[in-house]
Amino acid sequence: MTHDNLPVTLANVLAARQRIAPYLRPTPTHSYPSLNRELGLEVWVKHENHQPVGAFKVRGGVNLIARMPAEQRVAGVIAASTGNHGQSVAFAARLFGVRAIVAVPEGANPTKVQAMHDLGAEVVFRGENYDDARLWVEEEAARRGAATATSIAATSPTLSRGWEPSPSKCWKLSLS
Repeated sequence: MTHDNLPVTLANVLAARQRIAPYLRPTPTHSYPSLNRELGLEVWVKHENHQPVGAFKVRGGVNLIARMPAEQRVAGVIAASTGNHGQSVAFAARLFGVRAIVAVPEGANPTKVQAMHDLGAEVVFRGENYDDARLWVEEEAARRGAATATSIAATSPTLSRGWEPSPSKCWKLSLS
């Protein structure tokens, strides 16, 4: 079962924002005078490094698992990743008490692999590249009846991140 069939609508974006709000703080934004001067315009930096896994992708994992039916959560979630997406899935799985398996290619970044493991995922090495790991995930998920957490479904720019107020208090879609 995959969760990448949710249509991109304003209602779904707002629902995603509501789903993740209890678990993740809004990402802070700051403007820096020296940077503004160097670039010749006012710039606001969105500090995704303040999120639990240091990347925006955590929203996708939380949204994905938060909307999984209870019976699907029992079967767990399996993802392929080379780093941040795997951390996102591991974080969200731990948050919701769901078993997570993350397949990574041989030679994956050891720091990212350790972070996935530290967040509670079972990390398995499968194949030489991401596509090899992804193919294994599809086969293994079908065998186990587990959900697959594709990075596309989990990190859709609209469905995973939601809407956040900008510093000017108008609403903007966050794409960082």
